[in-house]
Amino acid sequence: QVQLVESGGGLVQPGGSLRLSCAASGTSFSTYTMYWYRQAPGKQRELVAIITSGGSTNYADSVKGRFTISRDNAKNTVYLQMNNLKPEDTAAYYCNQRRGSGWYWGQGTQVTVSS
Repeated sequence: QVQLVESGGGLVQPGGSLRLSCAASGTSFSTYTMYWYRQAPGKQRELVAIITSGGSTNYADSVKGRFTISRDNAKNTVYLQMNNLKPEDTAAYYCNQRRGSGWYWGQGTQVTVSS
């Protein structure tokens, strides 16, 4: 069984920064690609960033150059560093892991960007 626990969200002013964390239980964390998604009220969940087991990364166009995904396999944790935040980044952020047994999600952490 996999459990994912996100943390690090909060209220931040435009231009500010936050670092989200996602701690994963379960075995073989280092072998799995990890994903960050977000969902704003009334909108579909969208993929924000990906990091493979080998450390390759990819980002949604809307966050390129501002967000950085990273992982610490010794801590079974994936991070999302978010800089130069904008009001349109306001959303609940979720990490995701995909296994043969299914897709696993955390409970989410809320990020609100407002002055």
